[in-house]
Amino acid sequence: MLKSLNQNAERWALLGFYVMLVLTMAIEVVRREVFAYSSIWGEEIVRYSFIYLAWIGAASAVRERAHIRIDVIIHYLGPRAKALVYILGDIVMFAVALVALYYSFETVLVSAKFGSVTDGLRISKVWFLMAVPVGFALMILRLAQSFVHDIHSLRTGKPVFEGNQLFD
Repeated sequence: MLKSLNQNAERWALLGFYVMLVLTMAIEVVRREVFAYSSIWGEEIVRYSFIYLAWIGAASAVRERAHIRIDVIIHYLGPRAKALVYILGDIVMFAVALVALYYSFETVLVSAKFGSVTDGLRISKVWFLMAVPVGFALMILRLAQSFVHDIHSLRTGKPVFEGNQLFD
């Protein structure tokens, strides 16, 4: 079960947020065009679903090494040099993610301290502001896993996982 969760956690979360976004948007379009009435909560649900979708998608991209990179030079490197380049990239991204996690969580704490709520749903903004720290925490987890795999590839001389190609 843990292996399945490790492989598919982001996919299931992305599917859930995407379905919520599409259904809410479809309902709001029908309400607006057919009944000439729209709600403020529908817009908020779509907005916050999209925010979670983006941050969880970023963590998923880190796991799959699907983020944008220029890899012209990397193709000419051997397996050990590639592993070193990817390890260096993971370390830099890990440091950035730690700093971003700290500051994004600080924003959540300020919102919780002052009790800010959303305009339409009237629920605590903490639930929606948590999208950023959750995304960075997932990125840190996936970077740690990637780092372990890259170290193993470096030690054994096996080719490092470079991510899937666009049309694989």
